[in-house]
Amino acid sequence: MLPPMASPPTDTQTKPGHVFGYGSLIFRPDLEYTSARWTRVPGWTRRFYQASTDHRGVPGAPGRVVTLLPEAGTDCWGVTYTVPGQAMCAMLERLDRREVGGYERHYVTTYDAAEQPYHDTLLYLASEDNPAYAGPAPVATMAEQILHAVGPSGPNHEYLLKLADALQTQGIHDSHVHTLADAVRALMQQTLPGR
Repeated sequence: MLPPMASPPTDTQTKPGHVFGYGSLIFRPDLEYTSARWTRVPGWTRRFYQASTDHRGVPGAPGRVVTLLPEAGTDCWGVTYTVPGQAMCAMLERLDRREVGGYERHYVTTYDAAEQPYHDTLLYLASEDNPAYAGPAPVATMAEQILHAVGPSGPNHEYLLKLADALQTQGIHDSHVHTLADAVRALMQQTLPGR
C-alpha cells in the first residue's frame, strides 16, 4: 500500500521546514536553506509527464518536466532542503509562483541513506487530473519534444540533461530519466552537430 500524501502542518510559515526537490530544484534550488541531503520518497516514481508552457516550453510548443506517480516498491531520490523558519514565507511564495503550472503542495516523509526521516517535507506534485498533464508517450516522441522545446527558463533538453547528470553524479540510476537523456543526446548528435 502506498503512503498517503499528508495534510500540511499548520505552522509551516514560522518553524524551520523541509522541501523535497526531484526535478529542477535539484540543480537550481533558488531558495535559502541550511542543509541539503539526498533523500528518497518511498512509493513514488519520477516521470516526464507534465507539460511546461511557462518554464521549459511555451503555449503551442510545450516542453516536458517531471512529476511523481505512485508506484509500489519504488523510491524517488532527490534532495531534501532544510529551510530556516524566517525564510519559510518567502520560500513558499517563490515556489508557489515557480510551480504554478499544474503543481500543488503536498507533504511527505523523506528518508536519507541512513534512514533518518524528514517528516512533513513539502513537495510539489502535478497530479494526473491537472490541465497540463501530458502523460506517457513513446521515448522517441518525448525525446523529440524535449529536444526542440524552449521556454523562459531555457531549453527543455538542458533541464533533462542537468537532472540526469545530477543523479548520475550521486550514483542514482533512474531508468526513465536516463533512457530519455540517452535518446536526447543521440538526437543532438544527429541534428545539432558540434554541440
